[in-house]
Amino acid sequence: MQPNTQTHAVHGNHRNAMGLVAVLLGLLFALSAAADEGARVVAAKGKFADVKDDVVAAIEQRGLVVSFVAHVGDMLERTGRDLGKTKRVYDQAEVVEFCSATASRAMMEADPQNLVYCPYTIAVYTLPGKPGVVYLAHRQYPRTAALKPVADLLQGIIADATK
Repeated sequence: MQPNTQTHAVHGNHRNAMGLVAVLLGLLFALSAAADEGARVVAAKGKFADVKDDVVAAIEQRGLVVSFVAHVGDMLERTGRDLGKTKRVYDQAEVVEFCSATASRAMMEADPQNLVYCPYTIAVYTLPGKPGVVYLAHRQYPRTAALKPVADLLQGIIADATK
């Protein structure tokens, strides 16, 4: 007696479809978890230059060195003109970049893929129409034991800079 090839094909297609649904659900779950991470933003009262200086001081007080400051607001203004874009996104915006050898080493020993989280950055910016308010933001890191010290470091720097 020969097996019914049509029945096997239906069951095989059903299993493939169920596998595809499981993969898609897994991807949706992973993407929603990543979207929840986003950024942590804190608003402070003051002048942009003073708050940025306070961020740099809080970094240096921990024995860390600022390796680069990206002038994102200036870049957007300059390139916006070239692109015919007139909307002013920020009054001022800079991203302060730095690293901690201790925290970086520990997080990368735990998982070499954590390299993607280095260097650390804190964005400092002001928005049009909101004078006297300076925003500080950093990436939210996945909640793992290896990345918790990095998240704590960034939150501590921002807390010290906004006292």
